[in-house]
Amino acid sequence: MTTIKDVAKRAKVSITSASYALNRTGTISEDTRKRVLDAAEELNYHPNAFARNLKKRKSHTIGVFISRFGGSFYEEILEGIHDAVLQTEYELIVCPESRTIPKLLTQRQVDGAIVFDSKINSDIISRLASKIFPIVVLDRYLESNFLLPLLLDNQQGTKEAFYHLYQQGARRIFFVSGASDSFDNMERKRAFLHEADINDIAVECFSGNFTEKSGYEIAKTIIAARNIPEAVFCANDQMAIGFLRAMKENHLRAPDDITIVGFDDIQVAKYMQPTLSTIGASRLSWGALAAAQLIDFLEDEKPFQAIRIPTRLIQRESSSKNLAGVEASGYKATSVETG
Repeated sequence: MTTIKDVAKRAKVSITSASYALNRTGTISEDTRKRVLDAAEELNYHPNAFARNLKKRKSHTIGVFISRFGGSFYEEILEGIHDAVLQTEYELIVCPESRTIPKLLTQRQVDGAIVFDSKINSDIISRLASKIFPIVVLDRYLESNFLLPLLLDNQQGTKEAFYHLYQQGARRIFFVSGASDSFDNMERKRAFLHEADINDIAVECFSGNFTEKSGYEIAKTIIAARNIPEAVFCANDQMAIGFLRAMKENHLRAPDDITIVGFDDIQVAKYMQPTLSTIGASRLSWGALAAAQLIDFLEDEKPFQAIRIPTRLIQRESSSKNLAGVEASGYKATSVETG
């Protein structure tokens, strides 16, 4: 088995110089570095990364702890993280939601973590985060020099949704909320009710859980009670899709009978009939920024920069009831899709 001693002998340098060349450390000439690398290639020598990282107490691995893999929402975040990691020498391990807190996290078996799993307790995250184990969270707000809450601008997106409905004349407006333990859901509900209160609108709220089924069941209950609103804002697209399905089964149309807006701009939203108006954000950028900031901290101890991921209203058929009137009022959606 070829060792670093063999490489040093072939390159006619000391073992220390060979180590510097192979690990890109120390002060050696380019000529020496080249001789060592050439010798390593000739001898087919590959440094033992595990042993090297063990000595440095670094794994050069980032752990992503995420609720689930399924659906374009999570896939696009993961793709953004993956794209950013590919630009570095780091590896990526993705851990889906589990019944117990993953040992990779609690035992700090990765260099840093990106967390998007509400079932991982915030106290545990706060306790684990440190200078040698920084953590980025995408689903809650936590404060620490070693924690970065990188969150969607829920307030801006929800505000756009409210005024999109309000300025089309809707006054009887319902809100369908998601999971009660979701930070995003709480922010969206609070922001929507705040804007409604400013405009003297009493909003009736219904509790879902971010699933299409919950939106469907809520809509069935509303329709059966003949409690028909003018507009509905759902805290995510899945519930909005379920709501639309129940409307269709009961011969109600959006936007003619009820105007519908969701949140997240999942891939299927633009293929619905009618196409679904929603609040969108670049999940690729979100994931890439999370990974980039984490790696910058690990490599250079660059302080985290807590920012909000921009959101925008994407106006489609499910809420385009009075498009001409809306434009005349001075309100403009961030994005309008007519097809």
